[in-house]
Amino acid sequence: MPRFSAKWMVAVVLILLVSGAFFFCEYVIYYPTILKCAWPKINHARGGEGIDGRPMDSTVRAMVLSDTHLLGAVGGHWFDKLRREWQMERAFQTALWLLKPEIVFILGDIFDEGKWSSQKHWEDDVRRFHRMFRHSTDTELVVLVGNHDIGFHYEMDWFKLQRFEKVFNASSTRIVTKKGVNFLLVNSVALHGDGCPICQSVEKELIKLSRDLNCSLQNSQSGSGVTDSCEGAQLYPPTPPIMLQHYPLYRVSDASCTGLDAAPPEERHLLFREKYDVLSKEASQRLLQWFKPRLILSGHTHSGCEVLHDNKYPEISVPSFSWRNRNNPSFILASVSPGSYTLSKCFLPEESTVISVYCSAGACMLLLFLAHCLWMKGLLQCLSLCLLGKHKSL
Repeated sequence: MPRFSAKWMVAVVLILLVSGAFFFCEYVIYYPTILKCAWPKINHARGGEGIDGRPMDSTVRAMVLSDTHLLGAVGGHWFDKLRREWQMERAFQTALWLLKPEIVFILGDIFDEGKWSSQKHWEDDVRRFHRMFRHSTDTELVVLVGNHDIGFHYEMDWFKLQRFEKVFNASSTRIVTKKGVNFLLVNSVALHGDGCPICQSVEKELIKLSRDLNCSLQNSQSGSGVTDSCEGAQLYPPTPPIMLQHYPLYRVSDASCTGLDAAPPEERHLLFREKYDVLSKEASQRLLQWFKPRLILSGHTHSGCEVLHDNKYPEISVPSFSWRNRNNPSFILASVSPGSYTLSKCFLPEESTVISVYCSAGACMLLLFLAHCLWMKGLLQCLSLCLLGKHKSL
């Protein structure tokens, strides 16, 4: 009876240890980590009230993440796909439940193999994306296009671009307006500057949006209605836009980038290639001249960075949201009003922490099992000695 009870007791402890480690690493760990995050408050001194007189309660709560890279059928191992997609799903759903953003932006590279996936594999990737990033009607999800979604400039074509736009029911270059705040979405993959058909179409749309925004500002400042030069322009709230895109604007390298989510020290001084790692100088300057954005948010590099262009245009590179690209994924929380904004960064659980918990649980299981074996061996030896002693006495 003691031997039977000991076996069951060890089995129960092992089951509790395994289930506890699993439940903590796959569910619980996301809650205390994301609970540390909070929406930043807009400083009244910085212009908490919009230039069009909108009150402070018109602040938009925007969550910004990037480079989810859902693995495809060609290069994605099933366990890698399962592990990383579960991490992103739990992180995203926990963030939605705890933080309740009004709008979520994903800055491109939604898929890892969109640039070459077949229609069947594309539909499977899209289905998994909608499952992972499901959301209520209270939250608007806005997705931008990246090079892995439609290919680099030399790989993209109308079929891939229109397939992407059809899935997300929106043009890849447009303005999203919420509570008087203009969010400018740029298809940065098409800003190659070589006159390709898609490039021409995107640049034409950007020029039109630039005219619309400039006319909106002029109309607000003059107060005398639409001028002849702005005839036919679509009017937006008269505020400089927040520009969102996949590729960062031109910078030499990440040498000046700091922080927990910056590129590793050995990679920061690697020179960026124009039109591959970052936009070209010419394309970057055109965007700044056309739109004069008050903030630029970009992805692509998988690491965090803060850059000030021309001493007046701040850009934030948003790190990857996936463990596949970095040990400590994160996302941006942005409180934005028509006249001001403030940002904070929210880190997700580190993959190394989860691995350490599993390794510790495994070590405890092994020690418990060895201790049980040694105890049982000692018990058997004791019983055999007792029986041997009785036999001799007889």
